Amino acid sequence: MTPAPSDIFNTLPTPLLVLDQSGRVAMANSAAEVFLNMSQAQMAGRGWESAFPEDGPIPSLVAESQSRQQGIAAYDILVEFAGGRRVRVDVQTGIVPDSGGWLTLSILPRVVATFVDRQMGQQGVARTAEGVAAMLAHEIRNPLSGIRGAAQLLTSGLDADGQELTQLIISEVDRVRALIDRMEGFTDNRPLPLEPENIHSVLGHVRSIAEKGFGAGIRIQERYDPSLPQVLCHRDSLVQVFLNLLKNSVEASPSGGGIILQTGYRQGFRVRHPGSGERVSLPIEVCVIDEGGGPPAYIADHLFEPFISAREGGTGLGLALVAKKVADHGGLVEFERRDNRTIFRVLLPAARTA
Repeated sequence: MTPAPSDIFNTLPTPLLVLDQSGRVAMANSAAEVFLNMSQAQMAGRGWESAFPEDGPIPSLVAESQSRQQGIAAYDILVEFAGGRRVRVDVQTGIVPDSGGWLTLSILPRVVATFVDRQMGQQGVARTAEGVAAMLAHEIRNPLSGIRGAAQLLTSGLDADGQELTQLIISEVDRVRALIDRMEGFTDNRPLPLEPENIHSVLGHVRSIAEKGFGAGIRIQERYDPSLPQVLCHRDSLVQVFLNLLKNSVEASPSGGGIILQTGYRQGFRVRHPGSGERVSLPIEVCVIDEGGGPPAYIADHLFEPFISAREGGTGLGLALVAKKVADHGGLVEFERRDNRTIFRVLLPAARTA
């Protein structure tokens, strides 16, 4: 059976209105009713403009579009509703051909656009990090081996003070080599072998490692959704992702603070998987939440870029590697501050059921 046009119109996820030549609502899809918190009947009776203040930007854009009889696009504008709600949106109008002045009005909340921007940005960050890592690993590894070998040869003929200095050289060379080994994690572009896994099994393993090592003495609370489907992942890579995030939270937590590992299901946005090119949704949500003060505002938008760190002595590679490994899964990692807490949110694809 062929679906009716009205059914197709109502399934569109973007709020969309069709306005007649006098600016009244002729059609409104379900997303528009939810976004404006008004039914189509209420829009027709009270006017859709009543959802906004009189001088709001969206009614002004519609009036301008009707006056010029041409479509208008406005991006990242702040909209205030009459009830006080505020949201940033992209707005587009379009003139319906041969209609005598009818137009369409679409409103895209910036959370969607920001999601796409972040995903594309993280993929770009991963590519940049790969180039940097490959170059540095090639140029630095061989000279380091020579320096370490020379220091070891010198040790036997030196007094205690000299041996202490050569040991310092050796330990610093080893530290830099370890840093290079971490950077080489960015250069492996082979598709990951993804398999169904229980996300709570992965997180339980990560928690066990943390509590026996860097997270000893930190209270870690679990808030899990037991009904979650299996996640499609490479287990070892995902363990590394959450170890890095949990270690960051431990280091940021104040004395006596706690950390929350939280899972949930949400209908994710559909994104293109980097390995297969197939578009997949990301319904598996994992949050690592701490009570720390969070990174300084001036680096908050660059946390997943290489060599950006809020911690003194930090390499700035941990979160960049997290972004790459999550992107290799076709997923996304986000950061936000809310209710005086720092939240790192990882969105991942679910494994298909039979």
